[in-house]
Amino acid sequence: MKRARDYGIKIGILNTGKNNAITDVPGVKVGQVTIIKGDSINTGVTAIIPHSENIFQNKVPAAIYIGNGHGKLTGYPQVEELGNIETPIILTNTLSVPIAADALIDYTFQFPENKNVKSVNPIIGETNDGGLNDIRKRYLAKEHILQAILNADTGFVEEGNVGAGTGTSCLGFKGGIGTASRILPKSSGSYTIGVIVQTNYGGILQINGVPVGIELGKHKFSKIEKEYKEDGSCMIVVMTDAPLSSRNLKRLASRSIFGIAKTGGIASNSSGDFVIAVSVAKDIRIPYSSDSMFEEFRVLRNDRLDILFEAVIEATEEAIINSLFAAKTVNGKGNVKVESLPIEKTIEILKKYNRIQ
Repeated sequence: MKRARDYGIKIGILNTGKNNAITDVPGVKVGQVTIIKGDSINTGVTAIIPHSENIFQNKVPAAIYIGNGHGKLTGYPQVEELGNIETPIILTNTLSVPIAADALIDYTFQFPENKNVKSVNPIIGETNDGGLNDIRKRYLAKEHILQAILNADTGFVEEGNVGAGTGTSCLGFKGGIGTASRILPKSSGSYTIGVIVQTNYGGILQINGVPVGIELGKHKFSKIEKEYKEDGSCMIVVMTDAPLSSRNLKRLASRSIFGIAKTGGIASNSSGDFVIAVSVAKDIRIPYSSDSMFEEFRVLRNDRLDILFEAVIEATEEAIINSLFAAKTVNGKGNVKVESLPIEKTIEILKKYNRIQ
């Protein structure tokens, strides 16, 4: 599978991690389950796990930023109030959010240390894959969600038509799962920023500032008189080992939306654009219970965040473009066909604008 960088497309100024993936952040794992049945079922699950310990007992600082709220993200109020998450993060389709929440409760209850737990705040993001998937059949079961968690591993992350991105579309083409990472300079702490996206939104595709959608003549507004009115959404998960407070994680999450904008996304009326940002730094995890009445830890100052903002924008933009480069044409329910990005034509356009290195 070739990614954007394999074609000489370099986005931004910062270096990537070893895998150029969210799993470059130490301890972060990704697991996926992909379900394709005939031409009517194209869906799946993507699980992101911040660390390998009992997450409920060792919560991690987190924040959620809403770019546009036409979505069904579960868990937002408690994260907004308390500033942490206590389960893995699940991405799936819109109508599978309830079953995913049920699965995360089962997952949490399986740990012996959680035997007395009576409340769980599951975190589930979604986009609507109903164009290519017979979403009303609600094919996904708890077993699929739990299997995605069980599959989670570090290292390589499959992109395109996999997991939660199996049935999604983006910027006029087949979208899907994409990921990327950035490493901060040593002078800024050598921290890692990792991003994974589930792309399912509309707009006019741009790659590295080049109007690819216009050049290809394929974008949301290419036929104004027949403008379609419904767009999907974009889920973004950001992980970092930088020690950030929930407040500054929300600031980081808000900058990730700039990455969508740089690809031509417009956060349309029916698009649910959400960013979940998490710090996995070990020294700032929040224990479920403690003998101390204080929380004591060090976090980065406000004036140390600029390079992190740059990193998350770059990684988000590249993750989205990677989702397009990896995706393949899909035929869905009712003879619906969503074509993949024409790579060769896209490369020619980028060369025309002198944006291939």
